[in-house]
Amino acid sequence: MKEDVEQYIKRCAENDREAQLKLYQLFSPVLYGLCLKYMRNEDDAKDVFQEAFVIAFQKIGQYKFEGSFEGWIKRIFINKLLETLKKKKKDILFLDIYDIDEEVSDEDELVMEPIPQEKLLEYIQELPDQYRMVFNLFVFEKMKHKEIAELLQITEGTSKSNLNRAKGILQKKILAVLNCKIA
Repeated sequence: MKEDVEQYIKRCAENDREAQLKLYQLFSPVLYGLCLKYMRNEDDAKDVFQEAFVIAFQKIGQYKFEGSFEGWIKRIFINKLLETLKKKKKDILFLDIYDIDEEVSDEDELVMEPIPQEKLLEYIQELPDQYRMVFNLFVFEKMKHKEIAELLQITEGTSKSNLNRAKGILQKKILAVLNCKIA
């Protein structure tokens, strides 16, 4: 499998359409899911998905076969997603309100009750852009607050605060679905 992917990558660098289709088929489920997590609706997710694949194929000759190809292509998609969100809302407001009494660490885990994956995705898509970006980067991309802060040009405290607010919003929605009350 790994050898096949390497051959497809080399052939894609030579604009081989068949190899492009093979890589597209191999990685599109994961990458489209990534787009859905960041964008508010399927139409926007599809647009970014298509644009990011074009960029990936244009830059595929820059891949050095160091590290995983999936990680390399995911980085292109994440950059395109963040760029698109920033353009859509040029002045995304990252709330810089950090409650000092609230203990937050990079190791905090998001504890979720069982809920259908589609419903959870819907709730993530409904988060305000600034919360959704931080939430996705922290939870799904496993980035630390320092990395998120640098990438989004915000403070670490703002990253932590936005993550906590995203978790709070999701928790309320999940508990409401489960007919529970928040203490």
